[in-house]
Amino acid sequence: MTKSKENIIKPYGDTLNDGKMQLSFSLQVNPDEKGKEAARLLLKKIGFDDIDICGVRELYEGFTHFIAYASTSASIDYSKVTVKTVETEVMSMEDTDEYIQAHIGRPLTVFGACIESDAHTVGIDAIMNMKGFNHRYGLERYKYFNAINLGAQVSCEDLLKRAREEKADAILVSQIVTQKNIHIKNLTRLIELAEAEGLRNKMLFICGGPRISHELAIELGYDAGFGTGSYATDVASFIAISISNRPDEKDS
Repeated sequence: MTKSKENIIKPYGDTLNDGKMQLSFSLQVNPDEKGKEAARLLLKKIGFDDIDICGVRELYEGFTHFIAYASTSASIDYSKVTVKTVETEVMSMEDTDEYIQAHIGRPLTVFGACIESDAHTVGIDAIMNMKGFNHRYGLERYKYFNAINLGAQVSCEDLLKRAREEKADAILVSQIVTQKNIHIKNLTRLIELAEAEGLRNKMLFICGGPRISHELAIELGYDAGFGTGSYATDVASFIAISISNRPDEKDS
């Protein structure tokens, strides 16, 4: 079967599909001509052509950050690209409250936190806080959500303890810091503790952050993952629909 040219895509800078890419990387070299040549040769070895090292900035003595433009001959068949995403319907705040009232009949308790050493609350605040973000109110403004934001640097043990005491329906975890994959370690530890304490199947576990995808979340043992561009409406709708579909809720 012949591939359609419309489905074959490449990066472009000046002209469609010209293969031009902008790259940013650091090397343990000095910001001089030899360092620039090392950066160029590295990109050439990777497989790039028409390499232009256009930005050089010293980070620290013996370390340099480079910005380069280069061309690649690589392409992909866009028609074969697949990705796992959260597939539940996204409802407005008002529709979500009405849905919970009609299908569940009680407020849902949701805990949010940045766990362990992560002190960056911008993500969890956008989902939890009443003011929300970008014209989407946070869960605190919903009538049928009891939203409890524990803030930053919350240990996994403390988060699970509070969730158990309050009989939480869902736990939302935000991880912004990703150096050396610390977000993977933290998220894995939370799930392992929840399983050990018999809480994993008693509530929804949801994670989010700039390096989080739904596919990664499922792989780590979570019910859903929300990355960049997600809003409170996405998370609230998922929680409401998922809780309503649980057998124990249908039987109650």
